[in-house]
Amino acid sequence: MLTVDEFCQNLQIAPRTFYEWRAKGTAPRCIKIPNGQLRIRLSDYERWLDARQEIAA
Repeated sequence: MLTVDEFCQNLQIAPRTFYEWRAKGTAPRCIKIPNGQLRIRLSDYERWLDARQEIAA
């Protein structure tokens, strides 16, 4: 699983951008763990990236 920081580092975006995407419903699916932090499954991240590739093609 990726943390939000790891996700943002991978894409070279600011965390604020991630949360804007999340508010718009365009970020990958997230899991909220008991301490309130978000995690992104690698499979969801890869599926999300694949969907972006099709849009850009």
